[in-house]
Amino acid sequence: MEKQEKIIEMFNQIAPTYDKANRVLSFGVDISWRKNACSLVLENYKNSSIDIVDVACGTGDMMGIWQSMASELGVKINSITGVDPSTGMLEVAKEKFKDFTFITAMADNTGLEDQSADIISISYGIRNVIARNEALKEFNRVLKPGGYVVVLEFTKRNNSGFIPKIRDFYLSKILPKIGGFISKNEEAYTYLPSSIENFLDKKSFCDELREAGFEVQICKGYSFDVSTLFIAKKVK
Repeated sequence: MEKQEKIIEMFNQIAPTYDKANRVLSFGVDISWRKNACSLVLENYKNSSIDIVDVACGTGDMMGIWQSMASELGVKINSITGVDPSTGMLEVAKEKFKDFTFITAMADNTGLEDQSADIISISYGIRNVIARNEALKEFNRVLKPGGYVVVLEFTKRNNSGFIPKIRDFYLSKILPKIGGFISKNEEAYTYLPSSIENFLDKKSFCDELREAGFEVQICKGYSFDVSTLFIAKKVK
């Protein structure tokens, strides 16, 4: 089984307990990160009607937040589409959000039409995409001119210090035990810290976004850089 297929199967296995584990492991703070990311982009679309695609949508959490934040800010959503290769995750998502559209597809081959979305988001999923550069080009293809890609991710650290060491200790030693207890799949939650270590630092990912035809407008860390937000505009 190739690496990408193994990752997808791992998410299929942990899908039933994924939401519960997420809330416990992040102490619920990931919701505030997601809300802030959505509001920063939606500010550009007040009194507009837009189409949103959430890639690696998992159980649909980010889609629900897009909907609630758009309602708060007076932005009308024409359509919101979730894309994910994990059928297990999508089964949970479809139960939670019966009015949304879901597509079983890979990030680098969504099957969506050219220039059909105003916003594409991917939350804590881009590091799990093996064909990452191809996926960023796919996002560019699907976005309308001037559209935005919104990425939330755990990035690799370049600096040492007290806070980074605490984060790394939590991710490598504590998180796998708690996640494993909730999901009965410790291997999946041992994968998380290794996937962060194998991902990029902020600057390198910004470079990849630019290479794919985007202008990076926001690159900011949350909670002592535990999580990073990238907002980039399609410019070519």
